[in-house]
Amino acid sequence: MRVAIVTESFLPALNGVTTSVCKVLECLRDQGHEALVVAPGTSPWSPTMTPEHYAGFPVHSVTSVPVRQFRVGLPSYEIETVLHRFRPNVMHVASPFVLGVRGLTAARALGIPSVAIYQTDMPSYIRQHMGPAGDLTARAAWRWIRRIHQQADLTLAPSSAALADLAEHDVPRIAQWGRGVDSDLFHPDRRQDSATQDLRARLAPNGETLLGYVGRLAPEKELHRLEELSRMPGTRLVLVGEGPSREILEAQLPGAVFLGRRQGIELAQAYASFDVFVHTGTRETFGQTLQEAAAAGLPVVAPARGGPLDLVEVGRTGALFDPDRAGSLAAEVTPLVGPQAADLRAQMGQAGRERVVARSWPALVEQLVDYYALVIGATSRSVA
Repeated sequence: MRVAIVTESFLPALNGVTTSVCKVLECLRDQGHEALVVAPGTSPWSPTMTPEHYAGFPVHSVTSVPVRQFRVGLPSYEIETVLHRFRPNVMHVASPFVLGVRGLTAARALGIPSVAIYQTDMPSYIRQHMGPAGDLTARAAWRWIRRIHQQADLTLAPSSAALADLAEHDVPRIAQWGRGVDSDLFHPDRRQDSATQDLRARLAPNGETLLGYVGRLAPEKELHRLEELSRMPGTRLVLVGEGPSREILEAQLPGAVFLGRRQGIELAQAYASFDVFVHTGTRETFGQTLQEAAAAGLPVVAPARGGPLDLVEVGRTGALFDPDRAGSLAAEVTPLVGPQAADLRAQMGQAGRERVVARSWPALVEQLVDYYALVIGATSRSVA
């Protein structure tokens, strides 16, 4: 199968959209398919450039502009030229909002079946950042999203909550497709690595319970909620990631440790050094870091909203807190703190890993390829 992927985000940017696209490309390669990527480019003077190839597949960069530390690809007719040369069987559009819209329009014009991946709750982000005009602007964003996804032959959402949001706003032809996790990389055995033990010794010199977060340090992650935990006796907050909120958070969370951006084994070792994983954002359509934490054998505490509803089994793999009730996060974390809670943490961590270990990226991409085949078949029948 020949797959064209148009994505709103790609390397060197690191986020959920980029990670998913990279994993899909790696699995498509391993399963013997061909692929092409169209992505926002970086400027020639950028310290890290968008790669020309990934997983052996060509990456076509389009002109982009920076918006709130993101590269936004500008729609261009060159997409049609690229697609005409590649002649894909199907187009995969990752989190379409600007560049992806042009990709879907081009696919329809060229008769290419398309699958759109809904991954970012843009209306909620807009509502958060637009002040008094937030509700009005969010409603406009949903109209735009519906218009975008009406062009796709199928839209895939990562969680039951995201699927319900799409249905509520009349987005047609929807189905659920989750996310894979590398359960070999994120593994409880990493706790025995000397580098992990050294990190833990540095972070918890007095045997503190380490409460860890992984993700962007940005307003939409609602990390101000961690203030409830910042002075909890016998604990230390550890944050992995970078973003525009770091300086503010360093002031809000004076006892926290900021490890910065980590990837690969260093990221896996960071997870393995934690005792409990905490997440604060209420706008997650999925929550990939929650899944990685579970694979690493950690109990997870997250908001009872959005993607975490599918990922956390209350009382068995972790806890869900009420984001509308002050003190709820601290109340759910407290039973997991201290030496006396070690057995409970281990039981929850083992149960969490058992839930996610079968969600490998190869298995998820096999399911994705089945969705590709579904839209290809449907398009062929409609043409016939």
